[in-house]
Amino acid sequence: MRRNVAVAVVNGLLVGLAVVTMAPLLWMLSVSFMAPGAASTLPPPLLPAAPTLENYREVFRHAGMLRALLNSLLLAVAVTAGSLVLNTMAGYAFAKLNFTGRDRIFKTLIGALLIPGQVAMMPLFLLLKQMGLVNTYGGVIVPALAGIFGIYLVRQYALSMPQDLLDAARVDGAGEFLIFARVVVPLLRPVLASLAIFTFLGCWNDFMWPLIVLTDEQRQTLPVALAGLSLEHVQDNELMMAGSVITVLPVLAVFLALQRHYIQGLLLGSVKG
Repeated sequence: MRRNVAVAVVNGLLVGLAVVTMAPLLWMLSVSFMAPGAASTLPPPLLPAAPTLENYREVFRHAGMLRALLNSLLLAVAVTAGSLVLNTMAGYAFAKLNFTGRDRIFKTLIGALLIPGQVAMMPLFLLLKQMGLVNTYGGVIVPALAGIFGIYLVRQYALSMPQDLLDAARVDGAGEFLIFARVVVPLLRPVLASLAIFTFLGCWNDFMWPLIVLTDEQRQTLPVALAGLSLEHVQDNELMMAGSVITVLPVLAVFLALQRHYIQGLLLGSVKG
């Protein structure tokens, strides 16, 4: 009896937390379908009286918004793919390969996590300027390809891989690249799903760096374009909510596609811990 009561209480608290968490997102979705000015009435309606897609049409009707969406999608996919390749290789090397200065280099990288990203923006911008990458997609992609957090995440997970499995593959004559592709990567799939979600989310929502490095309006990302749109339509809550929904949908799609591997990685990590 006590156990049933405890389960009911816990489930009730979880449902309450879920409602509190989802309420702003549901309100955002509801407002995006309202007619202009409907959300500003008092009391504000919870649901649109006459649902309309005009706000979404207006967002894409605005010059450059569709291109900004495609720019964000291109950059997020490129950064995520490149980051997965490089971070996985580096994390595996720091975990399982022996080379001179391995631990010292890794400790230096971990120490660099203490440096705020804003401090490195100016030196990084000057370096990209010398490389001719300012106002190019490469200026956004290249600095994000290898992140310390991604290397650390893969390395910590790779440490739990059995060394005997790798040694057996070497005894069978497999080269290091074959071992990495056929043995290591499949075992790292859960943590790679988590890293893909974090990387895609970080690149998709990044506002400051694209604003700094991309000066051409044709190369603007969606967060930057929405910020510019909000200055022109500061009182149009329905239009801004429609733009916010468009911003959230790709990230939600990526999470839903990878959630099975993501949850598996969390469970495996909890058991190993």
